[in-house]
Amino acid sequence: MTSLDLGVIGNSAIAALIDERASIVWMCYPQLDGDPVFHALIGRAEHGGGSFDIELHGFRASERVYSHNTAVLETVLISEDGSRVRVTDFVPRFRSRGRIFRPAMVVRRIEPLSGTPRIRLRVRPSGDYGRVPAEVTRGSNHIRYVVGGQVLRLTTDAAPGLVVNEVPFILERTLTCILGPDEIPAEAPGALGAHFHDETVRYWRDWVRYLAIPFEWQDVVIRAAITLRLCAFEETGGIVAALTTSIPEFGASGRTWDYRYCWLRDSFFTVRALNRLGATLTMENYISYVTNVVARNGDRELQPLFGLQFEDHVEEEIIGDLPGYRGFGPVRRGNGAYTQRQNDGYGSVILAIAQCFFDERLLRRGDRALFARLEALGYRAVATWNTPDAGLWEFRALAYVHTHSAAMCWAACDRLARIALTLGLTDRATFWREHADAIREEIFARGWNNELSSFVSRFDGNDVDASLLLLADIGLVRADDPRFRSTVETIGEQLKRGSHLFRYAGEDDFGVPETAFTICTLWYIEALAKIGREGEARALFNDLLGRRNSLGLLSEGIHTETGELWGNFPQTYSMVGLIHAALSLSRKWEDAF
Repeated sequence: MTSLDLGVIGNSAIAALIDERASIVWMCYPQLDGDPVFHALIGRAEHGGGSFDIELHGFRASERVYSHNTAVLETVLISEDGSRVRVTDFVPRFRSRGRIFRPAMVVRRIEPLSGTPRIRLRVRPSGDYGRVPAEVTRGSNHIRYVVGGQVLRLTTDAAPGLVVNEVPFILERTLTCILGPDEIPAEAPGALGAHFHDETVRYWRDWVRYLAIPFEWQDVVIRAAITLRLCAFEETGGIVAALTTSIPEFGASGRTWDYRYCWLRDSFFTVRALNRLGATLTMENYISYVTNVVARNGDRELQPLFGLQFEDHVEEEIIGDLPGYRGFGPVRRGNGAYTQRQNDGYGSVILAIAQCFFDERLLRRGDRALFARLEALGYRAVATWNTPDAGLWEFRALAYVHTHSAAMCWAACDRLARIALTLGLTDRATFWREHADAIREEIFARGWNNELSSFVSRFDGNDVDASLLLLADIGLVRADDPRFRSTVETIGEQLKRGSHLFRYAGEDDFGVPETAFTICTLWYIEALAKIGREGEARALFNDLLGRRNSLGLLSEGIHTETGELWGNFPQTYSMVGLIHAALSLSRKWEDAF
């Protein structure tokens, strides 16, 4: 049965998801939000295909592991007769000639380990979301696949005829498959694959070496950080919310969304998590992305998400040719949420970028020109903070003045005031501080419910949602404020189900949610630590770590009864939450010895 027990490889240009049998079941091309030339994860089209399989005859089991501190995945396939094959998968990324070499290319090395393994290579890409089968031609040492106007070239030292005709053969030596642009490689596949492998391993281990990781849960944080890096599209600086589309929140819920776009909110969380680990390049690239977005946006309200090439129209459509994950459709391309008003976006952008005005390590420091661009967002925050919006949870038919959205607009004004002071602009600091104080006063007047002794999800409301756990995190209220403590306690009472937290308790546009939102559980864990309930927080965190897949990755949600992962994968929100929770709960290095 299809599951989300998948590994991810990538290089911040493309990424691929690989299952326990070493099949590539998802890969968009030529970038993270491109056409899924391999799409078996969400179903096969009528003409078949949609995956890159390495089929071991008599397959019985597999063992998988990431090469230590890298994005290089090793899968050992084991047959019933004991034969073993190791498949090493990676997407090249390393420094070369003064730049980062990150081609749209997957390298697969297939090595016999024991016995007499018999394998079959099945390479079946297709175009236009499975609608168009590939046109296949072969050369002496390569195979060309024309898919949807794109050309993929498989260069290999396997016999091309055996690959094209999908003929089983005995694996007697290590084979290399290089799938990427239609370019003639400079070296033989084996030598090139070995060189790219060694350089890619060296790159990732060097990158990890400079992370400021906590003493405890180091492996958790490292895997989460690498995964987040793979979700950042380096060409423009945009960051996708997840690598997939249409993995349902649960079963036949109809909650199938395309997350391969850059949400300003999600990007803020990703940037902040990597910043806390000392990996600031993602933020620097994101500044470039946001600068372009803001320049193109003009005086319009800031929409919540954009394409990776700054596209401001990502129309949502249903792809009827694919059945969906486990047959649970519909499969969607695009996301209609781009038309929504989500007022928290102004604060998300400013919070994500604020560090560059204070961090002396950065080559690109914030200046008055950048501040002026951020002020334009601040003015929009002031104009919209108390107007109804779809909110953090992107309700499609409901609009309220959400407390979280108002709080993020407050954060926009608060950070602009702080930035103005560091730039010596005292009049602007006073201007933004006055607006921040006015917004904060109204939040405390209308976003607080005396009867519940809690902040509430919308102004003058009487219910809670998990976003309120962030109020101390952004600085609107102190963590030791009794109002925050009672809010955390109320949320636990109303939204906690076993060891997991729901976003909210009531119905939404699609009925009552059936899965817990993983990031909400992690926000709750952080909030518990903030109010002194660290023992409970650690217990919940360790329970959640046991819900990760076999390679340490998380999707969007978890079914509270079965513990099964649901939702798009890997979810940046969830991986960010792992980092923050580990940093909040870990013993300090100096206290560990």
